This record gives sequence, structure tokens and C-alpha cells, in this order.
Amino acid sequence: MVRARSEERRADILRASLEVIAERGYRGATLGSVAERVGLTQQGLLHYFPTKEALLVAVLEERDRWDTSGARDPEGWRLDLLESLVEYNAMRPGIVQTFSALLGESVTEGHPAREFFTERYAHVRANMARVLRLEFGERLPGGLTPERAAPLLTAVMDGLQYQWLLDPAAVDMPSAFRDFLRLLQGADRS
Repeated sequence: MVRARSEERRADILRASLEVIAERGYRGATLGSVAERVGLTQQGLLHYFPTKEALLVAVLEERDRWDTSGARDPEGWRLDLLESLVEYNAMRPGIVQTFSALLGESVTEGHPAREFFTERYAHVRANMARVLRLEFGERLPGGLTPERAAPLLTAVMDGLQYQWLLDPAAVDMPSAFRDFLRLLQGADRS
């Protein structure tokens, strides 16, 4: 019972952290503001997460678990599942905003999420290459290898998120991603 309550409290803290980071960015988010949102003191929050950096990494790991339970198991992913992920993200602007804000901030030297995102993107590119290989074999219709096309596929997914966050009325993220998939597949496969 105590363990279940502790896990529930950790989940509440992670959700509140996502909200605070989405509103203020990582640098503007404070442990005090997260603690206040979940009805704890800052000292009480430190019982669950000893540093702001530990909390940030837990938030990012939890977000990945929510989104892509199969992402680290690329055998389960296909292009149509990536399309479903884009559609799912379009229903969760707060989560996408938090992820995008942290990703943007992480490119600075010394940012606590830099290592997380560097490792994450290495895994994502490898997984995207596997997805593309399963769909197309060793060459895509345009002649690229899956390894050469994987960073492009990843860039389109993340770039669409930024454009959609900035102007959701002008950018239909799921439709744009479907259009990109048609480009990948070549005119003869549409």
C-alpha cells in the first residue's frame, strides 16, 4: 500500500513537472513550483527526486514510455505505426510542447538533458533505419539506404511538431506526415 502510494505520488510529480516545463521551459521551472502544484514542500519533492536534473531525466524517460512503448523494440514498429504516433501526438499538445522545449534547450553545452537526447536520437535513428529496411529493403525508391533516410524521417517528425506547435491552424501534422510517407514510397506506390 505504501509503495503504491509512493508510485502514485511519483506519477503525480512527473505529470506536474511536464506541465510546469511546458509553461516555463526547463530553465524557468523550479522544484518549488512543481512541489506546490502537487501539494508538497520542496523538501518533500526532494525525497522523490534528489535534484532538478534527476527529475528532468525521469520526466523524459516517462514521456518516452507513454509514447513509444515499442520504440526501443524496433521489430514492432512499421511506417503505419509511426503515422499513428503522429496522430496521437496531435491530440497531446502539452506533451509535445514540453518535449520540444526540452529538446531545443538541450542543444546548449552543459544542459542536463543533452546526454539523454543524444542517446535517444542514436536509438531513434537506428530504429527508423530498421523500420525503413522492413518496408523497403536495402534501398528506398529514391535510392537512399535506410541509414541515410533515417535522420530525414526523424527530422520530418520533429520538424512537423515545431511547425504545428507554432501554427496549428496552418499545419495539419498528421496529413503532412502522410504526405511525406507518400514521397518516401515513390509515385508508383501511392
